[in-house]
Amino acid sequence: MRLDTPEGNFPPTRRTMAASLFFAGYATAALSSCASPVTTPSDELITEDVTFTGHGGYALPAYVARPAARGRKGAIIVVNEIFGIHDYIKDVCRRFAREGYVAIAPDYFDRAGDPAPMTDFAQIREIVATANHTQVMGDTSGAIDWLRAQSFTDGDIGITGFCWGGTVVWMAAAQLPHVKAGVAWYGRVVRPAAGSWGSEEERPWPYDVAAQIRAPVLGLYAENDTGIPLEGVENMRAALMAADNPTGSEIIVYPGVQHGFHADYRQSYNAEAAADGWARALAWFRRHGVS
Repeated sequence: MRLDTPEGNFPPTRRTMAASLFFAGYATAALSSCASPVTTPSDELITEDVTFTGHGGYALPAYVARPAARGRKGAIIVVNEIFGIHDYIKDVCRRFAREGYVAIAPDYFDRAGDPAPMTDFAQIREIVATANHTQVMGDTSGAIDWLRAQSFTDGDIGITGFCWGGTVVWMAAAQLPHVKAGVAWYGRVVRPAAGSWGSEEERPWPYDVAAQIRAPVLGLYAENDTGIPLEGVENMRAALMAADNPTGSEIIVYPGVQHGFHADYRQSYNAEAAADGWARALAWFRRHGVS
């Protein structure tokens, strides 16, 4: 059985594990020894751990960052990579909060454990596999309900996610009516080959529901991604076109960069592509009414 991951192939080295001692709170399995993670300050923000009702009535924890200023704000659901709610995901929430949004990162893997401190991909895979498609859509729907019930949100909700979370973005845009727009960072869009990571579950993939996508999605992908084949990305683009793409969804492929180019704690981080993608993401949400 193949053990390649949707995050690309980067088994931990001694240098990586040593670096993790200096960056506690980041995903150990993916942390680069030369990492310089961005740290977004939390002054003038409110950051808190909350709980909402997820799939099956489960009390699901989540990290929230929002402006301290009074008033109702648009909201962004931030969907994690396979490594869970580590410091990079929390920092992304604070980045959105500094742009005026309420950002929430649900802990989709809480029922099974925390993959962030792990170095063994087999153990990480076991945890991720427990978060099946039905559960994840139910948890995301629960996050939407929680946001819509808060006095500091205005009901406009977007969703963004990275790799594993990027796939969630496409599916949420097809299935959850309160999602107004999405930004999917290098999320798998076609069914994995038999024996590959994620192939065990019988479920729809974004390519399968291209004609049902009801909210505009901006897909941000890497030309040299070893985990998310470019052929599948082009197939998704073609499927959107075949469905007349009524939402105006777009796919952008960054030349010469690798999977995880936005993740500033990894060796694959590309500052130029990350900055361009972030600017496009903010513009996309504002263009489509999440502001």
